Amino acid sequence: MASRTIKSLLVLCLSLFSMAFSGNVFANEKAAQTEHSNPAAANEPAAHEPEAFNVTETILDHIKDDHSWHLWGHTSLPLPVILYTPKGFEVFSSAKFMDEHHEEIVYKGNYDYKIIEGKVKIVKLVDATEVVDVEASKALWDFSITKNVASLFVSVLILLLVLLTAARAYKKTGITSAPKGVQSFMEPIVLFVRDEVAIPNIGKKKFAKYMPFLLTIFFLVLVNNFLGLVPFFPGGANVSGNIAFTMTLAVCVFVVVNLSANKNYWEHIFWMPGMHWSMKLFLAPIELIGVFTKPISLMIRLFANITAGHILVLSLICLIFIFKTVYASAIAVPFAVFIGMIELLVAFLQAYIFTMLSAMYIGMATEEHHHEAHDHDGHKNVAHH
Repeated sequence: MASRTIKSLLVLCLSLFSMAFSGNVFANEKAAQTEHSNPAAANEPAAHEPEAFNVTETILDHIKDDHSWHLWGHTSLPLPVILYTPKGFEVFSSAKFMDEHHEEIVYKGNYDYKIIEGKVKIVKLVDATEVVDVEASKALWDFSITKNVASLFVSVLILLLVLLTAARAYKKTGITSAPKGVQSFMEPIVLFVRDEVAIPNIGKKKFAKYMPFLLTIFFLVLVNNFLGLVPFFPGGANVSGNIAFTMTLAVCVFVVVNLSANKNYWEHIFWMPGMHWSMKLFLAPIELIGVFTKPISLMIRLFANITAGHILVLSLICLIFIFKTVYASAIAVPFAVFIGMIELLVAFLQAYIFTMLSAMYIGMATEEHHHEAHDHDGHKNVAHH
C-alpha cells in the first residue's frame, strides 16, 4: 500500500512537471508565431525585452561572500571595508561602491577602488576604460568585515550568550540539581559529545583534556550550519560553505593532533614496527602523506556538503523563474521545503562527523603502544606500556 502511494505521488509530480514544461513551450511557440506574423514587432529596440534570468549567476551570488549584507529588495546592510596599501590603512563603508541607482561605481580614496567578482581591486583608466591595476592590486591587503565574517561574529555572540548563561546557572544551582532552561537544552548535547564522541575515540583517561576543543568545534560548526539555513537577517551567510572557514578548522585540528602525538604515533609513521626494512621505506611516505590528507578531507567534506545543500535548494527555487508558471511553483516550493528540512539534519550530522573524526585523529595520535608477547605455552599476552 505504501509503495502504491509513493508511486502515485511520483506520477503526480511528474505530471505537474510535464504540464509546467509544456506550458512554457506553448508560450514560447506562441511568441514565435507572433514574431513571424508581425515582423515589425521583432525589430523593436531590445531595451523593451526583459533581461534573461541567469541561474548560475543567481546561485553563486547567494552562496558567495560579499562586502554587504542583503536584507530585502535593494536594501542592504553596508559593512566596513578595511584596506592596507603602500599608503597605509584605509577604512570606509562598502556603501561607497554603490550609487543611488544601486549600480557599482569606483570609490576614489588613496587609490581608485572597485569590487570586481566580489573582490576589492585597484583600477585605472586605460583609453577611457576601467581596468584592474595588477601591480597596485598585488600590494593590496583586504581585512574587510565581509558577510561571512560578520555572520561568524554573530555565531560567536550566540554561543557566548548561551554557554555563559548555562555556566552561570550551574554556579547557582550546582551540577547535582535538575537542569532548567538553557541547561536542559545544553546538557544533553554536551553529554552526547562526551559519551559518544570523546570517550570512545580518545579514552576515559585522556578525553577530558580535549573536551573544550571538541565542544568548541562542534558548536561552532553547528551554529553556523543552522544560521546558513535561515533565509533572512542575521542568517543567510554561507560560512560553513566557505573553504577558508573549513580550512581554518582543519588546520586547528592538524595542529592539535600533531602536538599531542606521542612517540608511538611518529614511530608508526616513519618506521613501522614489525615490518621488514624494505616495507618500512615503502610505507613511510604513504603514512606521512596521510598526516596531511586527513585534515584536507575534513576541510573538503564540510565545505562540499554544506555548499551542495545550498545549491540544491536554490536550484529548485530557480525553477520558478525558469518556467514562469504556477505549476513550477507548485513543484519547486514543496521540494525546496523538503530539502530544507533534510538540510537541518545534515547541519547536525556534519557538525557531528567533523567532531568525531577530529576526536578519532586525536585518539590515534595519543594511543598508547601495544605489543604482543608469547609465553612459554605459546599463548599471546598483550602488554600495555
